[in-house]
Amino acid sequence: MTLTQSPIETAEARPPLRAGQLVTRVLGGGLLLVVALWVVVQAVQHPNQFANAMVTGINNGALYALIALGYTLVYGIIELINFSHGDLFMLSTVLAAFVIVTTFGATTTNWAAAGVLGIALVVVMAGAAGLNVAAERLAYRRLRRAPKLAPLITAVGLSFVYQFVGVYTNGSAQKSWDTILGDQGFTVGGVTIHWSTVVIIAVTVPLLLLMTWMVTATRQGKAMRATAQDQDAARLMGIDVDRTIAFTFGLGGALAGAAGVLYMESSGITRWDVGFRLGLFAFTAAVLGGIGNLNGAVLGGVLIGIIESMNGSLGLGQKWGQTVIFTVLIVLMVFKPEGILGRPTQEKV
Repeated sequence: MTLTQSPIETAEARPPLRAGQLVTRVLGGGLLLVVALWVVVQAVQHPNQFANAMVTGINNGALYALIALGYTLVYGIIELINFSHGDLFMLSTVLAAFVIVTTFGATTTNWAAAGVLGIALVVVMAGAAGLNVAAERLAYRRLRRAPKLAPLITAVGLSFVYQFVGVYTNGSAQKSWDTILGDQGFTVGGVTIHWSTVVIIAVTVPLLLLMTWMVTATRQGKAMRATAQDQDAARLMGIDVDRTIAFTFGLGGALAGAAGVLYMESSGITRWDVGFRLGLFAFTAAVLGGIGNLNGAVLGGVLIGIIESMNGSLGLGQKWGQTVIFTVLIVLMVFKPEGILGRPTQEKV
């Protein structure tokens, strides 16, 4: 008896698709074809507007990806949807404004301001990571063996606490700040690229690569993957599960801190409720790409950013942005519940 099969034998061994599955796949493929045709038509008819929308979408998508990774890291290791993560990002924007503008007074573009931006990244990432680790230590760790609803409600409650701190420190109204990057940029073939977009990509890409390397190639990353697979078995292998989970929370918080600095510099505003909207988009991105999958979170973030930008420039308009995004999510969940890069899982019994 052979232990391997040829591709033909494997295909023949698969059960035939049921009528419902076949209809679902046909509908899903048809929807994808319609969307692809619409994108091609817009690119041909409005090339400059299409290119500008793509640049804006990648800019926003990079921020969504940074926030989404915090959701997917925590869910991947303890299966907790940390709803307070979006408001942690909001507090990061407030801290970034305090460090850059209030403390250093950096409001114009120069080399000294670039150094201030680097300092702000380090300070805000460390602060957000520390706050996330403290939340894990004081709240979530005590509920690790509790029913899943308990830590979920705790995350919602912690979100309200963060919002209160945001109102207390930033006020209930939106604040505008002079930024280092400003609105300046350059034009390539009729496409305007702001310096903020260049900085966001220059910071985001190395951070994503560094985090991916840490998770996949380091000793701590192996501990994270082992803990995510089976906490009890990880303990038997000598892994400090509590420290590993705390490290994961710290890593996710640091990424939210980086996103907070970049958002404040690209938009020039801080407001206490921005975490709800961007956090919701980032969570949608994590689900869209496949919750628990790092590459899926990045892919989902970029796709959400592009969909939002395309709809605002060439589609139904900004007022329909959230409707379009969540319609896309609902359709995907119907046809592929595990997300784009997610894998189907079975519940343990």
